[in-house]
Amino acid sequence: MNNELQAILSYMEKERGIDREKMLQAIEFAVDSASRKSMGPVRNLRIDMDRKTLDLRAFATATVIDSDKAGKDEISLFQAKKIKSDVKIGDDIEIEVTPKNFGRVAAQAAKQAIIQKIKQAEKDMVYEEFKDRIGEIVSGTIRQFNKSDIILDLGRGEGIITSKERVPTEEYQVGDRIRAMILSLQGGPASSSVLLSRTHPDFIRNLFKIEVSEIAEGIVEIKAIAREPGFRTKIAVISHDEKVDPVGACVGMRGMRVKNIVRELSGEKIDIVRWSDDIKTYVANALSPAKLLKVYFDENIPSMVHVVTDAEQLSLAIGKRGQNVRLTAKLLGWKIDIQKDGQDVSFSEKVAKAVQNLASVPGIGAEYAEKLVNAGFLTVEGILASDIKDIAETSGLDESTVTAIFDAAAAVQPEIKE
Repeated sequence: MNNELQAILSYMEKERGIDREKMLQAIEFAVDSASRKSMGPVRNLRIDMDRKTLDLRAFATATVIDSDKAGKDEISLFQAKKIKSDVKIGDDIEIEVTPKNFGRVAAQAAKQAIIQKIKQAEKDMVYEEFKDRIGEIVSGTIRQFNKSDIILDLGRGEGIITSKERVPTEEYQVGDRIRAMILSLQGGPASSSVLLSRTHPDFIRNLFKIEVSEIAEGIVEIKAIAREPGFRTKIAVISHDEKVDPVGACVGMRGMRVKNIVRELSGEKIDIVRWSDDIKTYVANALSPAKLLKVYFDENIPSMVHVVTDAEQLSLAIGKRGQNVRLTAKLLGWKIDIQKDGQDVSFSEKVAKAVQNLASVPGIGAEYAEKLVNAGFLTVEGILASDIKDIAETSGLDESTVTAIFDAAAAVQPEIKE
């Protein structure tokens, strides 16, 4: 066994970086525990391993007696003097008690000790590797799924994306390579596991920091993030250099910067909003592309901002399933109340005008325009800001027709920046 054990210890020391002496001590401890079970009760059992030959020997304490008929934990004076010449009757002396089957017991115990040491060393390495990297984005390969949790191979450790930290709209396969943010280390140095997230708002923040050099350098700052993972994110940005446009810096040339991030997020839409310390301006920016008639506050209702739009802009301001106003409220940290202009007495005329405007778009026509307006889609912008399935459900038109309408609207309207 010794030659094999020598090879294993050398490999563990060189390749895994595990201290040789610590491994030897672990083996001694494991053999000690195993020996106590196989040898029965003995006094002060001690296992000693020769550091060069790796030979294992067992020692115990015995009392020196005058008789040659020594019992358990006893040794005759004659035998004791062979070990220690000046020993006397009644003295305690350490004697070797290595059993005949000790090699088999020791080999099994050594194997278990090395396995445990490897596991512990891997956990220690994970802790040392990631303890100072909380918040960083790392890449990993999907190794397996544990129910709805994802296990990632991070190279020098394993990471876990729990179901709570998964984006609900994303689907993965074993072998896919994905990025995630280090959320925390679960457990201590003795049992560390790396918890990862793709849903945390700071995942978006760090993606922008990687993609946008002005953010990494501190020229542009992300002031707030509101996110519904897998669907839409709003970020508010400000520039600390008047020569740098914060929105333009984040969008990038031909939208390449934000498109790279959208691609990483599997198509999640991103609205980049110019931050302002004037809450009215900030609200108007955050609810874009909807145009607001009025923004005001009521002293009797703190932490709420009231917004008034005309009828044409109401559905655009609210957004699909209330998403636009909901994310704006998260971004601002205020409650938002959106109302249609009460002075809009010519509402029916505006509806008729909306039908007329949509009907004039090539590819839509009067029949479809009326159905769209009645369903709340009053403008080309409103159609493009909505989902094809939602338009089909609310208007009663089939999806192929709505797709054609969507294409017709896109043809006459400049692309809405994500």
